[in-house]
Amino acid sequence: MTGTLVGKVAIVTGASAGIGKATAIALSREGAKVAIVARRGDRLDTLAQQITAAGGDALVIVADITDDTAIPTIVEKTRTAWGQIDILVNNAGIALTGEIANADPADWRRMIELNLLALMNLTHGVLPIFQAQGTGHIVNVSSVAGRTVRVGIGGYNVSKWGVNAFSEALRLEVSKHNIRVTVIEPGMVNTEIDQHISDANAKQRSQELRNSITPLESEDIASAIVYAVTQPPRVNVNEILIRPTTQTW
Repeated sequence: MTGTLVGKVAIVTGASAGIGKATAIALSREGAKVAIVARRGDRLDTLAQQITAAGGDALVIVADITDDTAIPTIVEKTRTAWGQIDILVNNAGIALTGEIANADPADWRRMIELNLLALMNLTHGVLPIFQAQGTGHIVNVSSVAGRTVRVGIGGYNVSKWGVNAFSEALRLEVSKHNIRVTVIEPGMVNTEIDQHISDANAKQRSQELRNSITPLESEDIASAIVYAVTQPPRVNVNEILIRPTTQTW
């Protein structure tokens, strides 16, 4: 295996589909060994087979990252397998949209626990390793919704604005350890994320918006992540905002 990331080890959450899956494949193509994390083990097994068939290395870790006890397991399984961790891609997330007055507060809790708290906890889990190494790269997948507000996505906005704020605070704290932090902010991407919306009106609105443009593909976001993590150590790509050409919101 050749590439700019040979000798590097990455953890990718939400790797069973969409952006996470595409990112795991893209990092592997650059030579990284990839720990792929998600709840759907059958999909992870299929992805691991795809990666290894192409000459890469993949470690399947079936875990619910909203379970605090899963965090040390993910970190230790990866270190045990390969002796190090160099890149963390916090990709797992969910968008349960709907207007605030009609929202189910349980949906807000699910988004905050997965989109924000799990990201914070896994970051906390790898930081001691990165600090001891004097190097490491944390990539947090946020959203356009992490910087712009629209009617009908207030709870999602909160979770993603939290990701952006945490990422910037983290960058300021860990730069002295030569640790890099990148925020990726995709616009509309052609993934299965709409399937999880329980509010029928919000789901229809999201699908209509997606159908009104040519959305990004997961591979587009994976390419942006690869760009960020393959820059020279002196370069920290702080933020990449990436929208479809025809998206105006």
